[in-house]
Amino acid sequence: MKVLVIGSGGREHSLCWAIAKSPKCDELFCAPGNAGIDRVAISIPIQVDDLDGIMDFVAANAIEFVVVGPEGPLVAGLVDRLDAAGVKAFGPSARAAEYEGSKGLTKDLCAKYLIPTAEYARFDEPDAAKEYIRVKGAPIVVKADGLAAGKGVILCRNENEAYAAIDHIMTESAFGDAGAEVVIEEMMVGEEASFFALVDGKTALPLVAAQDHKAVLDGDEGPNTGGMGAYSPAAIITEEMSARVMDEIINPTIKGAAADGRPYKGVLYAGLMVTKKGPHLIEYNVRFGDPECQAMMMRLKSDALEMLLACAEGRLDKIKLEWHKEAALTVVIAAEGYPGAYDKGSEIKGLDAAGKLKDVVVFHAGTVEDDGRILANGGRVLNVTALGKTVKAAQKRAYEAVDLIDWPEGFCRSDIGWRAV
Repeated sequence: MKVLVIGSGGREHSLCWAIAKSPKCDELFCAPGNAGIDRVAISIPIQVDDLDGIMDFVAANAIEFVVVGPEGPLVAGLVDRLDAAGVKAFGPSARAAEYEGSKGLTKDLCAKYLIPTAEYARFDEPDAAKEYIRVKGAPIVVKADGLAAGKGVILCRNENEAYAAIDHIMTESAFGDAGAEVVIEEMMVGEEASFFALVDGKTALPLVAAQDHKAVLDGDEGPNTGGMGAYSPAAIITEEMSARVMDEIINPTIKGAAADGRPYKGVLYAGLMVTKKGPHLIEYNVRFGDPECQAMMMRLKSDALEMLLACAEGRLDKIKLEWHKEAALTVVIAAEGYPGAYDKGSEIKGLDAAGKLKDVVVFHAGTVEDDGRILANGGRVLNVTALGKTVKAAQKRAYEAVDLIDWPEGFCRSDIGWRAV
């Protein structure tokens, strides 16, 4: 089978790495790919938002299956176009992808179908949003409604911080059109977890849970990022808790989405807050988490391509997934300055030495190759991922690999997995 993966990050590298091992995969392409993906797939210089270019490549190369990594092309309707062309694709339609494209839409779904979530309100005008904050008080959470690369959520400890967040998002347009509307919600107290389920339109199959670290600094301090590391399994998601999440959140969502004319296929990623009252939905993403996907692909024992195909073809009820018993942990190495301004082009050394460690894979997220040298080309640049008998053992091995990488212009947190350890 000829397969095309869309994307250029660590998530897509881990998907390509897993798919390439499948006996079903004859040829594997990735658009646009990166220097690490080049080792397991053929990178094609087509950007993820160039839907016309992607469709032309699919037709010219007789691609049989497309796996869409990032949310942008999903929201833009790439899967709809592939479906119309008779090409199998993994991912939701544009209408279903709006559950990530609009946080407000997801909150309205929760309210309509009694899915547990934080109390909220939606605003498209700054003064009305500020008045709501005056009434509700703080702490409170302010979110850009649209896609903001994981950075559009601001946790506000007091009212002044909340007013500043409204100005930042709506008046200063920090996230462009994504901030034309905001969602303001109560700040829930509990432990966060990432819960993933494959959905084929009628069947939902839970995957192993993971936990990520959004904040840029040790101790979960500093501004939120796209993710600075993750690990799996997540102790907070026991078998009992997983069953509750499926019964109270995932299954009602699938039924509600179908009833609202947005039937869901693909991976549904629920960001959860596990409170004293049980699991509550923070928000939905319509793709694999990054960097959670990297840890999950390391633990996946089953054929990744067959898993994704079964989801696309509506036969999840016929498969049973197997996972390695070991824990996996991934440490993100980012460019100095991230999530703010950062430089590109610095050379990264020591990758071969790190990758030779047992049960370690260095997934590339923002790299390019130039005359045999690996250069940084993004904010989150590398994902050092390791297996271990426990999260602590995986953590130790991952940081051993981090220490072998020579990149003075990069940094990482030193405490990924601290909750579990």
